[in-house]
Amino acid sequence: MDVDDFWGLIERSGRETDTRKARVAWLVDELSSRPVEEIIDYHIWWTTTQNHGCTIDLYAAYWFVFGMGSLDGFEYFVNWLVGLGRETFEAVADCPDRLIELPQVLHLLELEKSYANSTEPRPLDPEQMREERPEFESLAYVAYHAYEQVTGEDPAGLGEAANARGASGEFPLVPALGSVPHGEQWDFDDEQELARRLPRIARYRDQ
Repeated sequence: MDVDDFWGLIERSGRETDTRKARVAWLVDELSSRPVEEIIDYHIWWTTTQNHGCTIDLYAAYWFVFGMGSLDGFEYFVNWLVGLGRETFEAVADCPDRLIELPQVLHLLELEKSYANSTEPRPLDPEQMREERPEFESLAYVAYHAYEQVTGEDPAGLGEAANARGASGEFPLVPALGSVPHGEQWDFDDEQELARRLPRIARYRDQ
């Protein structure tokens, strides 16, 4: 499996299903029909892609646009971005300031605004709320489920196989162990630095 095959599966899963739960199941079924080496390949491309999004500027964009700063949440947000497809992910990973221009993000912000301005209570359906959040934790577990189904072995073996081929993930982030988003660290309270690094997002915040 090469990188084009990996992205083809990610994007096709979005077209073939209409919920996140169904999407994960579709990917697990698809990978489970393939040789274990392809499952490992998929996981390596997943890890490489996640690492590409694990930057301090993308973390800052997530922080300022959505008002959330948890490191676990940031990891799940990167997963969500991957789920939007190759073109969208690479555009935002290469230039995090573009996050504020994504139709999917603008839709979510409008949705939040409508909830804030409505006299009606926000829907409490857990499934609906999961579909709305810009986070997709379970997308990261697809290859592990497929690996376990195909091999009958502990899914931890998938990570070991990927590590043996030089694929080491930057997530999860644990600052106490020196694991933080890569790139030059900066003070998010510095308005001038925000305007320099993320000018579109800075303008959005000033509206």
